[in-house]
Amino acid sequence: MTAATTPQDDLPPRLARLTFHGPLSEARAAAMVDRLAASLPATVLDIGCGWGELMLRLLAAVPQAHGVGVDVNAADLERGRRAAGARGLADRVEFAEESAVGTGRGPADVVLCLGASQALSDDLVPALRELRRLVADGGRVLLGEGFWQRTPTEAELAGMWPGASAADHHDLAALVDLTVSAGFRPEWIETASLDEWEKFESAYQADKELWLASNPGHPLAAETRERLDSHRAAWLAYRGVLGLAYLTLVPTAQ
Repeated sequence: MTAATTPQDDLPPRLARLTFHGPLSEARAAAMVDRLAASLPATVLDIGCGWGELMLRLLAAVPQAHGVGVDVNAADLERGRRAAGARGLADRVEFAEESAVGTGRGPADVVLCLGASQALSDDLVPALRELRRLVADGGRVLLGEGFWQRTPTEAELAGMWPGASAADHHDLAALVDLTVSAGFRPEWIETASLDEWEKFESAYQADKELWLASNPGHPLAAETRERLDSHRAAWLAYRGVLGLAYLTLVPTAQ
């Protein structure tokens, strides 16, 4: 049997153990939803939404709100649509398969951009300007963005993603300063814990690891093994070095 004719139910599972596509605990997510819901948003825009778990929870907490999630991954979007239907939210949310670059979807009362600023621009500064354009006056942006907890060594960088550089991220203070320069005030600053990172990265791989252990001779085994080993090596290289900041941002009046 070739990979081209492999039945779908025989393929490695994809992200089945992840609730959120990022290092985010249930407790932190609940606090974020409570904070955002307090502003009683009518519209929510999720940039690079994936399956939009946090957006769906916010819509559930604010019955008058409607949401739009934008992403280019069809499988993730379909997962979001199924979840919305199961929770009775299908009539209040749209999952749109499209690029977020130059999107005309805003302005929205809440804009979520969790680990997805690259969906707006490869450069953080114009991405922040886009977020300011997309949020309504008096609204909120919840930005999840990487930062260096400390300057990585050359050896650590060599073990991360291809071409990793110390210039790829700012430290936390510089990151927050950039959001202020882009027209925001930080209502809340928090960072993912090591426990959140480890649970996320383990869950990201776990189902495929179990599949591979049971299917070492499968046509897709070699490819899956290479991807798992490469990703695990990278995250163990940036473990404790790369952080993720969750910034709740309020736009300044213009």
